[in-house]
Amino acid sequence: MSVISDQLRKGKDARQKKGAWLSYAPFAFFHALTLLLCLRVVRPVGRGLGWHESQRYLEEKTAWSCVCGTWGAPQEKKTQMITVLREQHEPPKNVAQRLKDAGGLNRFGEANYRVVWGWNRLAWIGGKFEDRDEQGRLLREVVELRQEPKYPQVNRWHVERWVPPEAYGSPRVWYAQTVEREGGKSVAALGPYPQRGEYEHCFTLEGAGGEFLQLTPTIVEQLARAIEWSRLIPKPRAKERLYEREARDDRDYGEWAYNLLDDAVPAFHRQPFVTVQ
Repeated sequence: MSVISDQLRKGKDARQKKGAWLSYAPFAFFHALTLLLCLRVVRPVGRGLGWHESQRYLEEKTAWSCVCGTWGAPQEKKTQMITVLREQHEPPKNVAQRLKDAGGLNRFGEANYRVVWGWNRLAWIGGKFEDRDEQGRLLREVVELRQEPKYPQVNRWHVERWVPPEAYGSPRVWYAQTVEREGGKSVAALGPYPQRGEYEHCFTLEGAGGEFLQLTPTIVEQLARAIEWSRLIPKPRAKERLYEREARDDRDYGEWAYNLLDDAVPAFHRQPFVTVQ
């Protein structure tokens, strides 16, 4: 009886061991499959590198985990970029209509004169830009085209006049004069060719001391009358008056600079002199 009981006990133990091995078989299979996947990714990534270099490169480029035989997808690191909030305003409809009546329309049915808010007026600028986070740390440098505020006085109203596309030359001349090269890439510093013309700056609406001025009906009427009066002046006469004004400004500046330097120099340029009575 003892011999039979020993044999039965040994058979039971063997069956238990076999069942335990079969229960662990799926986990062993998944772990082996995961190891093969890891080796398959490391081999092409680390071509020409050692084992440790490949492991370090893989850890830097991808975030992976081997938990219960699952492959973790790469996770991108989230960074907070600086968000610029712009104060945007649109001119009242009656202001736009008054300037349209005073300045007329261009060939595309748009107003020759318009008023824009500084933050609303964006222009294409090409070059190298630096993106930084909230702490001012540099995140990246990129060469591309972006739309940035055209005028430094972003919190002021600006009066603009439409300029036809032929004033900028042909597209070939435009790109020949504006394309720059940064970081091995060619980028148009002033953006694409203005096929429909462009609005250029006339003047900024502000006070004598640079203070802010609101678009009141009185100011708008004065702008409209100035535009209407300028359209009545013949172009040759207008150009002649422009040259006269520039020459007068140069002459006034020359006199101011001479007087300033003359006051700063001591009498007789510090040479000894004798007073005769």
